[in-house]
Amino acid sequence: MIIIEVKEGESIDRALKRYKRKHQNIGINKELRSRKQFTKPSVERRFEVLKAKYKLKKFGS
Repeated sequence: MIIIEVKEGESIDRALKRYKRKHQNIGINKELRSRKQFTKPSVERRFEVLKAKYKLKKFGS
């Protein structure tokens, strides 16, 4: 559970923005999406390899 303490004199909007940023950095939404359906380990590995090839092609020299 994420706990955000509102600092003295801090607006609610600012605290909400910190909460959303922390929520995104932890990766809760990404994990929830991945848990909706099962993906075989071989498919996950293939996706990782394709992603690495793409990154190497785009950013590598």
